[in-house]
This record gives sequence, structure tokens and C-alpha cells, in this order.
Amino acid sequence: MSTAVSPVVSPSATTSVHERVTAAGLLVALGIVYGDIGTSPLYTVRGVFVSQPVTEAVVLGTISCVIWTLTLLTTVKYVLIALRADNHGEGGILALYARLRQLPVRRLYLPAIVGAAALLADGIITPPISVASAIEGLRILKPDLNTVPIVVAILVALFAFQQFGTQIIGKLFGPVMALFFSMLAVLGVVHLVQEPSILRAFSPHYALAMITQVPGAFWLLGSIFLCSTGAEALYADMGHVGRRNIYGSWTFVKTCLILNYLGQGAWLLRHLGPPLGEQNLFFLLLPQWALLPAIGLCTLATIIASQALISGSFTLVIEALRLHFWPKVRVQYPTELRGQAYVPSLNWLLCAGCVGVVLYFRESGRMEAAFGLAVTVTMLMTTVLLAYYLRLRRTAVGWIVTLIGTYLLIEGSFLIANLAKFAHGGWLSVLLAVVLLLVMLSWIAGQRIRNELTEFTGLAEWVPLLRQLSNDHSVPKYATHLVYLTKSENPDLVENGVIHSIFKKRPKRADVYYLVHVTTTDEPYTRRYHVTHVLPNELVRIDFYLGFRVDHALNYMFRQVVTELVQRREVDITSRFESLRGQDVTGDFQFIILNKTLPYQYLLRGWQRMALRLHGWLKRLGASETESFGLDNSTFTVENVPLHMPPRPELHLTRD
Repeated sequence: MSTAVSPVVSPSATTSVHERVTAAGLLVALGIVYGDIGTSPLYTVRGVFVSQPVTEAVVLGTISCVIWTLTLLTTVKYVLIALRADNHGEGGILALYARLRQLPVRRLYLPAIVGAAALLADGIITPPISVASAIEGLRILKPDLNTVPIVVAILVALFAFQQFGTQIIGKLFGPVMALFFSMLAVLGVVHLVQEPSILRAFSPHYALAMITQVPGAFWLLGSIFLCSTGAEALYADMGHVGRRNIYGSWTFVKTCLILNYLGQGAWLLRHLGPPLGEQNLFFLLLPQWALLPAIGLCTLATIIASQALISGSFTLVIEALRLHFWPKVRVQYPTELRGQAYVPSLNWLLCAGCVGVVLYFRESGRMEAAFGLAVTVTMLMTTVLLAYYLRLRRTAVGWIVTLIGTYLLIEGSFLIANLAKFAHGGWLSVLLAVVLLLVMLSWIAGQRIRNELTEFTGLAEWVPLLRQLSNDHSVPKYATHLVYLTKSENPDLVENGVIHSIFKKRPKRADVYYLVHVTTTDEPYTRRYHVTHVLPNELVRIDFYLGFRVDHALNYMFRQVVTELVQRREVDITSRFESLRGQDVTGDFQFIILNKTLPYQYLLRGWQRMALRLHGWLKRLGASETESFGLDNSTFTVENVPLHMPPRPELHLTRD
């Protein structure tokens, strides 16, 4: 058997451009990475003092908690540790799992899909609270303003624009966010110089004193945690801008954030007394003349934060799709921008969820109750996977126990504090995360059962019969080129379903048969293939090795490979009909999509039947095989073939 292998596309080559620190790269990082964490000053400290009296102990303790949360959770865990746990330049919880799945650890996928489900649920809460918190600043000028229609209109317009791609507006993100962070810093400095005693908050003593001495202060951590909710998005967006550009820009971003939080604390120290109620602390820092421009800039920043989260949700689902954690859905690529994708079904699902959140809660203050609980779970799951990563890197056990123990304690405390929000709206984020997790678990279980029921047979024993069929002119020709998609990773084996389709139904005679197999690699942007000529000019197997972020457009890729094989004179695709062969006419290609049926489901266990029913329901809701493999414009046939089932009990029939 002869073979041909394509040149390997090095993943490092696709990401090296992002590893250079440039002014443009730093500006892009500001626009893509920090939208979520950058808009947190709009609601974090405000949430603490909605019903909590403004006292010096709580003000100093709150600002101290914010500073050390940003330091320990965001800077140390994510910027210094997690960004190094990349998968060929890609970040995020699923990219981390893709790097670790080589480890011999059972059910390692569970923390990955739990974290992914929680992050998607958070993606339904973040855009409404971010946009609403900015628009509600208008109530300082007009207290009776109904902001709900404005927020809904902005969100619907944002989701409607996704189908066109964000390459154009993406160029504006960096400068807008640079201006926004500069405003945060200036506002903070203006109030800091009026009350420099707030600088005492840099001491962690005030954070510990508040939590241990002020009654009920522990539960305030649920609101304080919101200052770091964008840390997971920071990690997930590493593949778009590169690690070094995040390193270079985070110092500026963190400085601006801490200055603004210090400014808010300084304002509060000068206004000790009753709770703030529904007043938005951030906008109280502004002079009257700057209110409208600041609201406009904050609105743009929250739209950018929402856009980054939507794009991140698309990326997350595409990664889950390639890792076989998510039902097949249609994915579109509206622009040439690397990593830019559009998932229509998810887009409108997120849109409906965001609008529903706005209509249900109506106020950003009430949305805070549903915000933070889900992303805490994601952070905990990332911590679990980071423990395996550090072990993979042969880090000393003592260091692993110290680091992971510290973050389990910190994030566990935030989780317990956030659980207090459950009855006040946190149930929504938990419900959304559970539904998304059930979708992934059902799909994984259904796929696993179907794979276990799929039987394979040796290809060599059928090769002689295949050659005879290909040259048997008494059988009408089915197609010149017949293509089957196979799940067999072993080139010496093939599914019984393929054999059943070719020989045991109506015999399918073709001049050339192709077996096409796809392996999803742990590297995100791998694009290579391997060709095995089982029977020269009669049976060809093509193995594609595609990264988990690569579009599986098999129709396009298959035709490109065939073109290269023709150029190398490895296959002949001209029509074999006598009247057309001399005219150099290309023969027809026919794809066979096998729909594996389960005729005797009642012979399976109860939980298996339930998993398969859920899997079938999700499969019908998602994209078809032809859509997911890009075969819309190809000639294809969908054919039902039976899966292997347990032996059916023998029936004893009596003849009359």
C-alpha cells in the first residue's frame, strides 16, 4: 500500500504573531480581553452598600477585599499561572482540558464541562447587568426614566449584528476601552487626593477584620467577588491576543481599576451613614457636566464587554463541538478574522435569555443576585484542572497543595457567600448551568453508547469482494466515486454499517471508493491529512487531523485533497463512461451518510434508553450531518443502517 502525507501545519506558526508585544497588540488586548472585568466598577462596590450602612470598617474592608481579590485571583492565578497553562497558544477551560485529556484520569472531562456550562450560563447574565448598570446612570438626570426598553433595544441590536461579523467595530474596541480605563483612573485619583486615608485598604488586615468582626460581613463577599468575574474570560481570550500582550496590558488595566475602587472608597469615607439604596455609586463620583459623556462612554464599554462575552460563548461552543461535548450545530465564518465565528442557534438562544433576564429583573441591582454564582463554579473547576496541569509539569507536590488549597479556600468562600443569593435570583444562573450541563452529559452519554454498539470488521477480508464488485459490469454503476465517512480510527477496520451499505443492501458499484475519517487533535489549528491507497485507483482512505477550533468543512477539504492526488497522478477522477472519458469529463462524486438506527431499544437498560432518546432529540434539534460536514452543495444520500444490538431472544413459534 502506498501512502501520502500532507505537510504538517505547525500550531506555533499560527500563534507566533500573537506572541510579539506591539502597541497594536496591546490596544487590541484592551478591547477584547478586559471588557467584562473593566466594567465591574459600575456595580461591584455599589452592590455591597445597597442595604449595608456605610461605616469606616466596611468601606476599608470592602476596598481591601477588592484589591486582594484582583491580586490573588486575577493576577496570580490567571495572569501568572493559568496563562502558562495554554494549549498551543489557546486558553480557557476547554483548551486546558484538551491539553490534559492525554492523562490517564477517569472522567477528567467532568470538571471541564461543568465549568463550561457555568460559563455559558454566566454569559446570559453578564450583558444585561453590564448594559443596564450603564444606562441607569441616566436616572440621575431623570429619576422616573424606564430604562428597560433602552436596554432591550441595545441587546437585540447587538445580537442581530453578530451575523455580519465584528471585524469593523472590533477596530474601535481598543481605543474606546483605553479611553474608558483612563476615565476610571482619573475619577479615582480625583477622589483619592481628597481622602488619601483610603490607602490603608492596601493592608489585608482590614479585609480580614471586616470578615471576622463585622456581623454578616462574610455574605458581602458575594458582591465583592463581582470585581473578578472577567478573569475567566481573560484566560479564554488568550488565543486572540497572545499571552505577552495580556502581560503587557494587565498592569495598566489593574492600575486603573484599583485607582477607581480607591476613589469609590474615598467618596464613601466622606459620606458615612445610611445605605446607598438604589443610588449608583459610580455615577455619584462624576460632576454634573461630565455625567452624559461618561454614561455614553460606559454604555460603549458595556457593549464591548457584552460583545467579548458573546464571541467567547461562540468559541466555547465550537470547542465543545469539536471535542464531542455539544450537539452538532451550524457554524458560520462571516469574516476572515482568525477565531471569528458565528453560531446562529446559540446567538438567538443567548439573545432570548438576555432579554428574559432584563424583563424579569428589570433593575441591574436585582440582577446582581443572579450574577457571580455560576462563574464561581467555573473558577473552581479551572482550579481543579490546574492541579492536574501542575502535576503534568512535575511541579513539587508541596507547591501544588499550597497553591490549589489556597484557591479552593478563596473560591470556596466566594461560592458559599454567593449561595446566599440563590433564593433572590441566583437560582436562575444555577438553573441555566444545570440545563446546559444536562445537554452536554446527554450528548456525551448518547455518543458513548452508540460507539459501544458500533461493530467493526476487518477491511482486508472485504477487499477482494470490493474489487470484484467494482469491475462487475452486470451491476448498474451507482457512482463513479463513492465516499463514506467512517468513525474507525484503525485503518484496518471499517464499520459493519459501511459493509452493509455496499454489499448487503442494493450493491453499490463504483470505480473508486473513499473512506474518510476525522480525528480532532488537542492542538487548536492543526490542518493535515494522511492518504492510504488500500487498492490503487479503487479504494482510498483519507484521514484528516483537524484542531478543535478548525471548521470541519469536509466537502471543501476532501475536494482539495483529491485535486492534489490528481496532480500527483495517484488517482484518476475522469469519467469512466466510454462516451465521456475521451472528453476529459470529471466523474460524479456521491457521499453516503449513514444514519445508524436502533431497532430494538427495549433490549437496552433503562438509563441507556433515556440517554439515547435525549441524544436523538438533541440531534434532531441540531444541524444535520450534511450541514455539519459542509456537504450542502454535494450529491449525497442519507441511508439507514442498523447498529449492533444485544441478541434478540429466540421466539418459539408453532406451525399449524
